[in-house]
Amino acid sequence: MEAVLRWFNVITGIDEPITSHQPQTYQLMQNYPNPFNPGTTIAFYLPAPSEVTLTVYDITGQKVRTLFQGQASPGEHQIYWDGKNEAGETVSSGVYVYQLNANQTFQAVRKMILMK
Repeated sequence: MEAVLRWFNVITGIDEPITSHQPQTYQLMQNYPNPFNPGTTIAFYLPAPSEVTLTVYDITGQKVRTLFQGQASPGEHQIYWDGKNEAGETVSSGVYVYQLNANQTFQAVRKMILMK
């Protein structure tokens, strides 16, 4: 079959050049799903190795949970939040805010909704 396709000069696919799809800037994506119950995924992109903190706060600004704190490699990262606080207790329905800090130079905040 391949010989027949070559004979008729039929293109069956195109090889894409292998390139790095590393983001050039820090990015904090909207969580998904949103609204969520019981958990949600938060994604972010890093252009370079970075010291990162990802924290969830309630609507009054009280810290609910630190989801990640440490060194992270460049590229996409996904963190799952199970809807629990630092003590392991399920939090109540409502609006929450998550904040990404990277290398003490980047900060981004987004809202999410937990619905029970």
